[in-house]
Amino acid sequence: MSRFYTDLPLSMGRTIALPEPVFHHWVRVLRATIGDTAIVFNGQGGEYTATLVDIGKHQASVLLSDFNAKDRTPASQVTLGLVMSKGDRMDYAIQKATELGVHAIQLLTSERCELRLKYERDQKKLQHWQQVAIAACEQCGMNRIPQVLPPVTLREWVDQPAADSLRLVLAPTLSTRILPTPLPGTIQLLIGPEGGLSEAEIVTAQQAGFLGWQLGERILRTETAPVVALSLLWYHQQTG
Repeated sequence: MSRFYTDLPLSMGRTIALPEPVFHHWVRVLRATIGDTAIVFNGQGGEYTATLVDIGKHQASVLLSDFNAKDRTPASQVTLGLVMSKGDRMDYAIQKATELGVHAIQLLTSERCELRLKYERDQKKLQHWQQVAIAACEQCGMNRIPQVLPPVTLREWVDQPAADSLRLVLAPTLSTRILPTPLPGTIQLLIGPEGGLSEAEIVTAQQAGFLGWQLGERILRTETAPVVALSLLWYHQQTG
């Protein structure tokens, strides 16, 4: 069954007009007709069955029913601190991190950061990356959308207080591979750019309480590292 995100208030028995992007995709592209059903969610938790009850030339209405409270959200909230990269690598990293249940994605700049957003283009890029996260939630069944946060410097982020959080920095030169059991409720995961974090940045992160975490002998690409790291965290959560 198709799933669609809307930022509208949702409640059982309510009839709502579909936002234009949802109307276009479901009615125009997928050729939905009156009586067809889909799942809608607004990122506040849970989802509803939506039944098409009216279709006009430029909009359609649905009746909401059958609320399902399940969030499919991991028990530990992971904020991914991700140094920005160019091209499709960022889209891929955000998409896969969302599918794997990340809580938030903090965009970072660093010494070797490939991307420097220009002020006038910041909002378009951020909107695009947020939409990537929304589309990933629609596809994978997550009902809470991770927020893609505007970029800050790596030092600014690691210097922010994070009481009771497990803080991890991926670095192939570090040998720590053991995670605490059970995992705490909040985790911060720092991943560098293509080319990696500098030694000085790794030291800065460690001084701020980040533990070095080595995933194995291979050096992973910046878009691959979040997939492997998050998968290992959830596996550890289930088996630890």
